[in-house]
Amino acid sequence: MATDLAAFAKKNGVKYFMISYTDLFGGQRAKLAPAAAIADMQKDGAGFAGFATWLDMTPAHPDMLAVPDADSVIQLPWKPEVAWVASDCVMEDKSVAQAPRNTLKRLIAEAAAEGMHVKTGVEAEFFLISPDGTTISDPADTASKPCYDQQALLRRYDVIAEICDYMLQLGWGPYQNDHEDANGQFEMNWNFDDALATADKHSFFKFMVRSIAEKHGLRATFMPKPFPGLTGNGCHAHISVWDKAGKKNVFADNSMELGLSAKGRTFLGGIMKHASALAAITNPTVNSYKRINAPRTISGATWAPNTVTWTGNNRTHMVRVPGPGRFELRLPDGAVNPYLLQAVIIAAGLDGVRTSADPGKRYDIDMYQQGHTVKGAPKLPLNLLDALREFDKDKGLKSALGDEFSAAYLKMKHQEWNSYASHFTQWERDNTLDI
Repeated sequence: MATDLAAFAKKNGVKYFMISYTDLFGGQRAKLAPAAAIADMQKDGAGFAGFATWLDMTPAHPDMLAVPDADSVIQLPWKPEVAWVASDCVMEDKSVAQAPRNTLKRLIAEAAAEGMHVKTGVEAEFFLISPDGTTISDPADTASKPCYDQQALLRRYDVIAEICDYMLQLGWGPYQNDHEDANGQFEMNWNFDDALATADKHSFFKFMVRSIAEKHGLRATFMPKPFPGLTGNGCHAHISVWDKAGKKNVFADNSMELGLSAKGRTFLGGIMKHASALAAITNPTVNSYKRINAPRTISGATWAPNTVTWTGNNRTHMVRVPGPGRFELRLPDGAVNPYLLQAVIIAAGLDGVRTSADPGKRYDIDMYQQGHTVKGAPKLPLNLLDALREFDKDKGLKSALGDEFSAAYLKMKHQEWNSYASHFTQWERDNTLDI
């Protein structure tokens, strides 16, 4: 890990640093600073007008400073004279409470104070599409069940292999790449890590995938549901908690059901308890709810949950326990903010542990075929407005994430919903002109 960015630049031939932060809507913002200026930037930060990005600020606010976290620095494998570094937002010598990375770091510290070291992995799905965004990029990718299609995968070998080569070079431990369940859709997996490291890698991964796609004359999208009739982009999260030293998985207990320890069950209980509210974070856009509540896709399944249920190794539920010592949250989608995803998992899980939350009944049925037989399990929100209302009602989750963050997030997201609701669509003309 680097501690002195100027020395890092000298050693690695870096000419410029992208000093980057992520706003409330997941927008990645950056300034390009020459290596000759990075020592001052590392100390004092790069100045931004917060109002100019998706943060709850006004033009009258003072400069917001993005202070680089040297431990996160990544030299761009495809442009090695540039290095990317994640930053923490500060204003008038105080941490900006609404900034997503700051929110995550505070929750990591809370968990650590209780002896819990959260480790996670993410499965970030994406489509490779035409530059104008209207179609998938491969006209031959037409199978009704395209998942794991080796011909389609090899036709996009140049893009996928280049990204994977870079992850190998960066030491991320990538271990598999595949064509996913929708035409034009792919997934690339790398090793799980500490929650902050996973969030930084997730953020950089999205930047890298888009950049390499553009290099090849294509476009990459993580949009939850870019095409009707096709499976949407999920971002499943695998979650485990380790001891303070990070050596022992405290979720693992082979004497317990599914190999999930008592602490693991209560952490899962927190996720189940807050599921309807945390959807506002894990599924943060209007389009997100076209994935969660989609009709059956061309392939035969949406692979997305719409009910708050958990199970063993069964992909039709919101949470599955695929093996001892971890569980998979299948709710998040491709639009999720990398930092807020980790933050809300920790916030909900910590509350579950503190309150000894019960995850409830385990279901092992096929939810896509037999979900109608489940009685009493909450349905996930039908749209972004319902999710925001659930989040606003969940005072415990709002408090855990931070009152300032929660107020800013709700304000900005309600503005987004209102903008959507006031937008005229072709559907209205098609269905209302003759009424």
